[in-house]
Amino acid sequence: MANIFEKIFGTYSDREIKRIKPIVEQINALEDGMQKLTDAELKAKTNEFRARLSDGETLDDILPEAFAVVREASKRVLGMRHFDVQLIGGIVLHQGRIAEMKTGEGKTLVATLPCYLNALEGKGVHVVTVNDYLAKRDSEQMGKIHRFLGLTVGLITHDTEDRRAAYNADITYGTNNEFGFDYLRDNMVIYKEQQVQQKGHNFAIVDEVDSILIDEARTPLIISGAGSESTQLYQLADTFAKSLTSFKIKEEDTKVINDDIDADYIIDEKANTAALTARGIKKAETAFSVENLSDPENITLSHHINQAIKANGIMKRDKDYVVKDGEVIIVDEFTGRLMFGRRYNDGLHQAIEAKEGVNVARESKTLATITFQNFFRLYNKLAGMTGTAQTEEVEFQSIYKLDVVVIPTNKPMIRIDHSDVVYKNVEGKFNAVINQIEECHKKGQPVLVGTITIENSEILSKLLKRRGIKHEVLNAKFHEKEAEIIAQAGKKGAVTIATNMAGRGTDIMLGGNAEFMAKEKMRKMGYSDELILESTGFSETDDEEILEARRTFSKLDEEFKEQIKEERAEVIKAGGLFILGTERHESRRIDNQLRGRSGRQGDIGESRFYISLQDELMRLFGSERIENMVNALGLKDDEPIEHRMLSNAIENAQKRVEGRNFEIRKHVLQYDDVMNVQRNVIYSQRQKVLDGESLKDSIIKMMEDFINNTVASYTTADYVDDWNLDGLIEYCERIFLPEGELSYTREELEDLTKEKLTNDLMDIALKRYAEKEAEFGEDKFREVERVVLLQVVDSKWMEHIDNMEQLRQGIGLRAYGNRDPVIEYKEEGYNMYEEMLGNIGEDVIKLLFAVRLRTNIERKQVSKPTSTNEGGDTVKKPVVKEKKIGRNDLCPCGSGKKYKKCCGANK
Repeated sequence: MANIFEKIFGTYSDREIKRIKPIVEQINALEDGMQKLTDAELKAKTNEFRARLSDGETLDDILPEAFAVVREASKRVLGMRHFDVQLIGGIVLHQGRIAEMKTGEGKTLVATLPCYLNALEGKGVHVVTVNDYLAKRDSEQMGKIHRFLGLTVGLITHDTEDRRAAYNADITYGTNNEFGFDYLRDNMVIYKEQQVQQKGHNFAIVDEVDSILIDEARTPLIISGAGSESTQLYQLADTFAKSLTSFKIKEEDTKVINDDIDADYIIDEKANTAALTARGIKKAETAFSVENLSDPENITLSHHINQAIKANGIMKRDKDYVVKDGEVIIVDEFTGRLMFGRRYNDGLHQAIEAKEGVNVARESKTLATITFQNFFRLYNKLAGMTGTAQTEEVEFQSIYKLDVVVIPTNKPMIRIDHSDVVYKNVEGKFNAVINQIEECHKKGQPVLVGTITIENSEILSKLLKRRGIKHEVLNAKFHEKEAEIIAQAGKKGAVTIATNMAGRGTDIMLGGNAEFMAKEKMRKMGYSDELILESTGFSETDDEEILEARRTFSKLDEEFKEQIKEERAEVIKAGGLFILGTERHESRRIDNQLRGRSGRQGDIGESRFYISLQDELMRLFGSERIENMVNALGLKDDEPIEHRMLSNAIENAQKRVEGRNFEIRKHVLQYDDVMNVQRNVIYSQRQKVLDGESLKDSIIKMMEDFINNTVASYTTADYVDDWNLDGLIEYCERIFLPEGELSYTREELEDLTKEKLTNDLMDIALKRYAEKEAEFGEDKFREVERVVLLQVVDSKWMEHIDNMEQLRQGIGLRAYGNRDPVIEYKEEGYNMYEEMLGNIGEDVIKLLFAVRLRTNIERKQVSKPTSTNEGGDTVKKPVVKEKKIGRNDLCPCGSGKKYKKCCGANK
């Protein structure tokens, strides 16, 4: 029925393009008028558009004129005129959708249209690329149009120093990694001036959107910091705690006075608390050489000591936890089961590890993390472009709410896509591949050979050397060099071997690429890379060296263009670029990317895939029936097999793997969605501090919550006489309650309610709070609140990230108890989050009431990233070809089931 519907009404893309075409006609109608404008008049359109937007017009209102202006500017600056199909692609991007455009259709130029239009609002536009080379290239080349029209263009790469200036530009080019890591770093700084993405996340256009939003979405962005200091402090605190004496409060104990207790800390087992006495505090200040343990700068030390006395005084081995194989494992208090993967919150687990003398976990701590899915969902509007998106349309829609519109090619596609050729074994396949390459090479037809692994690239290279065939081997390590090489893959007789991503984003032109040839010639002439870059620039300059380089480039470019015309005719006569795939990828999309390198802009070309039944995809996911059939036929190693059943089997195998990978990515996102809600709250709280907002109302709310929770924990009994009122008052006196301030007569106790008790404590807390504010002065006390909250929130949040990761790693085992790991993770994660918020409130209140008047209250960064790879502060797991999963292995989706019973079912 779907096919019949499409035949009558056209595909979804056909119908969407039909709706867009009237807008394209409006743009075309404006072309003559734009051509008559002087450069100054064309540039003045930018300020005119901005004024009209300020007066109430929308971006859609000015779209036709803005696109017409960009098209004319492009003709004058780059000598390139946007085709109608490129205008359609630009409109699709502006609408916040994915434009699927074949290789060679000029996607990079397409992006200049919505970039310019959306930049007019002044909210910023981010253009996201897969590597630094493409970001530099596009910001330079396409940036010429924007700079001509009066817009500023920024570039974010690993080497960018003034990042804030780059982000403050109207349009900013950069890689997905850099944008994501800068977002995380912005939420770790202690002053707003240190943030770089101050414009926020308005509109992003993601180039190679399938690569970034799908392939790279398997692993999160992670910023890590060394935890060695923290680990050592847990051990020092434990040693100190073991030297102290304790006093246990019993139910029959009358009110005890802190100063009268012959102990260093008090244990209240019923309330599950442990706290230093005045004597214990003095010992701590002496042992660790600090003046005042309650000062904000000693928050980390105080926290470690408190957890150490709790670990030693309250937590019992073989009751609350066990030590197994050098690890501390929690015992479920209700079932008695060992809770693998679960860790006590707020550093208590590390304190117990120090107590038991086992390795204190996580010497390298995760300071901040986010998945690409949740990062890109921050943008108010998201769009993408690629040559291959339709096979992943369901995932784009379900995860990002992005639909895919397939844009027709500017010229008809005439590439010949031959049927797959299948061989019995790898040796037979490689022999056929080399024969095909040799045949093409002899007649001058260029060949691009696609491999999945570097190992296969090297095997093919050796075989070609034996035949004496000159060739290039690329493996996606040096993007700029490879872009230049692959740009020449269309030259007469060229043979280029490339892994999946090598040179992606670069056009392969038949006969060669004049621009790259001119740059290479300039290098041989002794020009520096900086001068070569300037030689293609547009910025005005009176530097004679730069002007001379531009003249040289222009002359060489024209010479090579003439030379290429003759060679192009020869390559076309030989059959155009031949794409030779040596193996089917587990994703059809990657195969389509390889095929799409040939046949650009109506060029002639060919493609064919060579497969063996020993290839990984066929061996793991192909049907055994096929192999049995081939063996029964008695086919020779070098005898090809072409059969419809084989083609169907290959496509079905790819679909099964695609489905499995989608499920894995979905599970990753489900877990991160739990953290994302929490992350947004914490980051919002931090931003209030950085923005200099008054936190008074938030602090008072924390006081209310703290007092409510404390009263509730000490008054669990039904009658006042059974309440642990003495313990409650003693505990509050250690935090905010002046000694002797709260007491009740026998008559008052008879009428005492929890509400009255709570109100009395709150009144005293507010009075003390007002006294502190008066002592410091209102403005200074507001900053003290910000300093304290920032330090507490950062330390607790980092601890929480670690604990959530530990929970995530072990949660899959819950499936063995017929419990859904995702639901379990959500419930336990929420409880851990609520516990963290309670700990934040308690520590903030405790510190604010203990802080003394001083002049050097300063913010200090709790989270200190460490440089762990070439990415600087960042640690990002590389996207590599995944290890194949055994049928009886645990499923990687995290369900806890065996692979054959989960994502591997029916495979």
